[in-house]
Amino acid sequence: MSFEKLGLIKPLLGAIGELGYKHPTTIQKRAIPLVLAKSDIFATAQTGTGKTAAFALPILQRLRNTEATENRAIRAVILSPTRELSIQIFDDITGFSKHMSLSCAVLVGGKDIATQQRELKKGIDIIIATPGRFLEHVESGLDISHIEIFVLDEADRMLDMGFAKEIRKVHPLLPKRHQTLLFSATYSDKVRKLSKLVLTKPAFIETSKKNSTVDAINQIAYMVDTERKAELLAYLIGSRNYPQVLVFTRTKASADTLVLELKKDGLKCGIIHGDKTQANRLKTLTQFKEGEIKVLVATDIASRGLDIENLPYVINYELPAVAEDYVHRVGRTGRAGRNGEAISLLDIYEKYDVKEIEKLIGMKIEQQTVEGFEPDPTIRRKDQDTFKAKSEHKKAEVKHVRKPAKTPFVKPVSKKKRKTTKRD
Repeated sequence: MSFEKLGLIKPLLGAIGELGYKHPTTIQKRAIPLVLAKSDIFATAQTGTGKTAAFALPILQRLRNTEATENRAIRAVILSPTRELSIQIFDDITGFSKHMSLSCAVLVGGKDIATQQRELKKGIDIIIATPGRFLEHVESGLDISHIEIFVLDEADRMLDMGFAKEIRKVHPLLPKRHQTLLFSATYSDKVRKLSKLVLTKPAFIETSKKNSTVDAINQIAYMVDTERKAELLAYLIGSRNYPQVLVFTRTKASADTLVLELKKDGLKCGIIHGDKTQANRLKTLTQFKEGEIKVLVATDIASRGLDIENLPYVINYELPAVAEDYVHRVGRTGRAGRNGEAISLLDIYEKYDVKEIEKLIGMKIEQQTVEGFEPDPTIRRKDQDTFKAKSEHKKAEVKHVRKPAKTPFVKPVSKKKRKTTKRD
């Protein structure tokens, strides 16, 4: 099927042709006609499947007759969880609409709100924003009474980041007759609950198995001791001559420490996390895209919204705290039908986390070792004993809570003085 058969107009066909789009992806084939038909949509699609174009192209077509006047009303709002993703969507829409007279603005934190308000007064058709900043503008008097299309992109991530409150505040303020499009990379109870609040008789689109990862991604895990992770990472990048690598850590502190270690090994690194300014993050991302930086280390703030062409490798230096974030992380590679490789470095403490991930994605992740970096079996046995002891302790505590009248797990002691034990 071609984009022409989806009913798109010539200005859009010309723009996407110039951008290198040849054939629509599955989510685009299914979503574009439904958006044009003004149906509410609940779509679950893997990252990297082209869902931005799936909603952006038909939205632009719906708004094509808007006249370029200063008093034009805001007719479409796209909310996304992060500044990076909002800016990426803005860039995509700007490219798609190059042969049209529509205008859009991006509203994110880190920018002066007064400057954004002045820009909005010039007349804007489409707003791309993070939930918190959009709510600020609405509470400051932004007119949203003419909105026809309301998009929640990466809805699952917005809920994970605590934006449910902002969405629930904004939604009742929208015009009664508007179209809502909800896109989510994963399928959860929280997302289903939100869909019931914001959608009216939606069309359901599921382009792949729930919470699955792209088939084009080869997923593998290497077992290694915690203190040798940085060494193994540097070895993999150097010995295998990885051209470009996106590395994820669980915390900002881990990211900072890892970058210092990699720089000692002579690797050109950049870092993105919540303590970096927006300007710094965008500059680092640009340097990575242009090949000035070989290794980009990031926390989960970057697991969404990073659209890096031909990114071949994603490495989980540490597994995420939430299993769903694994799907978003590895989705940075293997995009648009290209092949990619997702590598996880697992220590003894993470072997339980990987089971949760495997349960979520419905497949086993192959575990191997790299010669010279095999885990110390003595440390491994010691840790296994520790985990076993903790597990038995937890079970005993649960049993104690359920049946307090019987043999308590811990003998009560006086509040005045507590005897120290080996377990303390």
